[in-house]
Amino acid sequence: MKTKIFIALIAIATFMSCNSNKKENSETGEHAEHEGPEGVVMLNELQREALNLQLGNFQMRNLTTLVKTNGQLEVPPAASADVTAIIGGNVKEIKVFHGDKVNKGQVLAILEHPDYIALQEEFSETANKLEFLEQEYARQKELFENNVGAGKDFQQVKSEYNTAKARYEGLKSRLQLLNLSPEKVKGGSISNTISILSPISGFVNDVNIKLGTYVDAKNQLFSITDNREIHADFMVYENDVHLLENGQKVDFTVSNRPGEELNATIFAIGKEFEPNTRAVHIHARLDKNPGNLIPGMYVSGHIHTDENYTRTLPNDAIVTEGTKSYIFILDELVEAEELEGHEHEALTEDEEGSHVMAFRMVEVITGMQESGYTEIKLLSPLPDNTQIVMNAAYYLLADMKKEETEHEH
Repeated sequence: MKTKIFIALIAIATFMSCNSNKKENSETGEHAEHEGPEGVVMLNELQREALNLQLGNFQMRNLTTLVKTNGQLEVPPAASADVTAIIGGNVKEIKVFHGDKVNKGQVLAILEHPDYIALQEEFSETANKLEFLEQEYARQKELFENNVGAGKDFQQVKSEYNTAKARYEGLKSRLQLLNLSPEKVKGGSISNTISILSPISGFVNDVNIKLGTYVDAKNQLFSITDNREIHADFMVYENDVHLLENGQKVDFTVSNRPGEELNATIFAIGKEFEPNTRAVHIHARLDKNPGNLIPGMYVSGHIHTDENYTRTLPNDAIVTEGTKSYIFILDELVEAEELEGHEHEALTEDEEGSHVMAFRMVEVITGMQESGYTEIKLLSPLPDNTQIVMNAAYYLLADMKKEETEHEH
């Protein structure tokens, strides 16, 4: 009897031990699904999104011979327009609002006034008179050339004809300036309104009129700016001016786009100093306009005065541990091996939050730092298309150390 009880106790103990091992193995396997080899961090898509993880490549930058500068965004004179009326009138309609995008030739407002009617009537009368004088001039010319008519009569008709023709052309030009069709007026179509058209394509910055207001030729009705032609206007102090020349590159940031660096190329250098600051205006054309840039925005950057470029990364891509520096690169080979090792664990995307990516820590030597970037020297060559973690490198290091600590326990 004692023997049977002893055997039963052994069987129960063995069963519990097996269940315990299975549970431990299950927990270990469940935790290991994000663990990689030594020096590698495994992150799923949810983790990458939480970190806003960004991948990129090495950037060639000039960190040695730089001229720091600041200024603001501007548009050239040809890309900005103040709209006025050619002849005064009362505002009948306003077709646009502040901030609207308009095209060249688009109607901005409609004015009305009796003077518009008088001008068209005068043109119509002059046109009819010119038609009569043109026929009379042709007749008198023929008579004069055939020695039939008197020279005095011919000269009188010629003078009246030329005067009427000049008057006709002048009135025609005035109608065209008012965007009225001379041909329609000659046909008897008289309008008591004129249209104010946009001289350029761009955005409406100012609307300085109200319905019923009388405006004359000196009043500014609208202000329009074509932001597609925007450029950076920097100020450089006189001790650095001798380093500058057209064609040099400028890297700068804009106040409304923090963390994003824009590039421009110098196309004009001022030839006189500002009296108070002893600085010169430097104009640089944007290599690529990202949009949403507004004239007057503050900009800050640095000018590359030579071609001494070196391999760099953002400061957030580099971590230090002791006296050594490291970066993290995407290791697709490790990623493939890890996924293959878990292919029998029946993990779904819903359970895992999409596939896991592997990031391997690589030791580097750092050099100069400037404007958020650090010079990088490689101890071992990497392919040109290597994907590098551009931010959150400290988190990856901390996560890797955490996993190593858990393994020790």
